[in-house]
Amino acid sequence: MKRKTNIAIDGPAGAGKSTVAKMVAEQLSYLYIDTGAMYRALTYSALKSSIDPKDGRKLWELLDKISIRLKPTSSGTLVYVNDEEVTEEIRSSEVTNTVSIVASHEEVRIEMVKQQQKMAESGGTVMDGRDIGTHVLPHADVKVFLTASVEERAKRRHEENIQKGFPSDLDKLKEEIARRDELDSNREFAPLQQASDAVVIDSTHMSIPDVVENILHLVEERF
Repeated sequence: MKRKTNIAIDGPAGAGKSTVAKMVAEQLSYLYIDTGAMYRALTYSALKSSIDPKDGRKLWELLDKISIRLKPTSSGTLVYVNDEEVTEEIRSSEVTNTVSIVASHEEVRIEMVKQQQKMAESGGTVMDGRDIGTHVLPHADVKVFLTASVEERAKRRHEENIQKGFPSDLDKLKEEIARRDELDSNREFAPLQQASDAVVIDSTHMSIPDVVENILHLVEERF
């Protein structure tokens, strides 16, 4: 591959986007930009500051006051809000169940998109989220829409919670993921959508390494 490009990976909650994006970035020596972690960091700050997640103006003002940083390390990306490392805290169930509401506000997304586009200006990035290929990086050379059944996504999230020592209820996770799908797909501004030029990968019956291999093959084909 002679030049560095931007790779957009979109899809619903729990489809494995972050895990896959990290591995693809590692294989290509690209920068992984976890947009979901950025929204989670804002959500965490809003909850900590007792800001109503439905109040877009207050969230925008909060975003203007704080600094969200993603720091790549050999063991993964660390997330900071100002000088506080919040990598684990932003994965709590409270943040998970609120982030779609926070991310639905137009003023919040406009500011976040500016920050994300600036990170990707020089290319060589892998970015995952809900609207990367349609809104954040519409000119990305490689676009993937990664999906899986609600049941499989809930099962993966359940196993992840158990491994991290978080309490977890599989049936409740199914309900929460289905609700997030509805919120993300029906929000007015920049909803979850498959880009017309994205390649769909259904990972329901695929392993993570198989998905990564598929995406790397797509990158090779383009260049």
